Amino acid sequence: MTELQRLLIAYDEHRAAGRACALASVVDVAGSAYRRPGARMLVTEDGQLTGAISGGCLEGDARRRARQTIQQGRPTVVTYDSTDPDDDLQFGAALGCQGIVQILLEPLDFQNPDNPLELLRRWAEGVEAPAVVATVFGMAGTNAAAQMGQRLLLTADDGQTQGNLTADSELYDAILADARAALRAGQPATRHYPAGAGMVRVCLEILRPPVRLTVYGAGNDVQPLVRLAAGLGWRVRVQDGRPAQAQAQRFPEAEAVRVVPLAQVSAEPYDGSFALLMTHNYYYDLEVLRHLLPAPGRYIGLLGPRKKYERLLDDLRKDVPDAAQQLAGRLHSPIGLNLGGETPEEIALSIVAEIQAVLAGRPAGFLRDSPHPIHPPLRADGPLVADNQTSAACEL
Repeated sequence: MTELQRLLIAYDEHRAAGRACALASVVDVAGSAYRRPGARMLVTEDGQLTGAISGGCLEGDARRRARQTIQQGRPTVVTYDSTDPDDDLQFGAALGCQGIVQILLEPLDFQNPDNPLELLRRWAEGVEAPAVVATVFGMAGTNAAAQMGQRLLLTADDGQTQGNLTADSELYDAILADARAALRAGQPATRHYPAGAGMVRVCLEILRPPVRLTVYGAGNDVQPLVRLAAGLGWRVRVQDGRPAQAQAQRFPEAEAVRVVPLAQVSAEPYDGSFALLMTHNYYYDLEVLRHLLPAPGRYIGLLGPRKKYERLLDDLRKDVPDAAQQLAGRLHSPIGLNLGGETPEEIALSIVAEIQAVLAGRPAGFLRDSPHPIHPPLRADGPLVADNQTSAACEL
């Protein structure tokens, strides 16, 4: 289950119970921080929390301020600054991160179809394509046609826009143009827009659909993998030719479990999902691999030793001479990161970790050995403006 799904479930429960809520969202970051823009936390009027905006250091102060936001009925931005490590550890939030984090706190109107969680819900339901959500979180010395907390949601598949950001203005057109650019690049950003005599600040957050993973094979070693992948919010389907193995009750976390006999594999539609071949049946793996050759998916993982893949490739070349070229860059065999896994759970961890590395475009390995920052710097066209800077003690 994704963090957004957990937030929506909690939001629905609080709305049904009549508990007023506020949403805390990370909207800007400079330097090092535990969470990036797009991290969210739901806070009720009685202090219940769902989600997280840090590793636990900001939640206590943000909860108190969010409850004040509910009472006041208007959004606000708070800045946590730990760039001076000595001052922060002695007097500040005790983060030790040496970064600046800005949080947008806003009360949620259950009756407003464009409140931030309802807007995100419309994207999340049946989502197949990425999107970008532009959030106004700062206004300085201006009477521009925008208000703090207004949003524009742009989806990649149809280019349609939603939200409550006022259209038909130069500001709207500029934000929409930058949202399209961010969506094409797949990179979040923070933008500053001149408006009147002042400035409007906007967070451009990239929304990515859940990973779609098809596992060919329904043996016992697939069960911990499905649990782990589903726990990350991935949409997992299981397919096998054995009716006794491919049973829904064996994989309660899977989106679908299907029995597909060997003779019917070639008739299956392509969907571009990540694929894992874990059938422990050479001929089933061969047929699936042949079927996936022209498929658009960018990752195929094959369980088993390197010699197995070499034999499969030799058999594939009999019908498809350029099979190796078609699989180049996307076939991973042996599958998984080199974690020394032995048990099904450990092997599942290495496989899921490899897929995550492919998704993020990272080489894996130890972070301590990397010369680069853990997170790429957030794209911004100006410095972070430290509004409403606060000192807070770690309370959670």
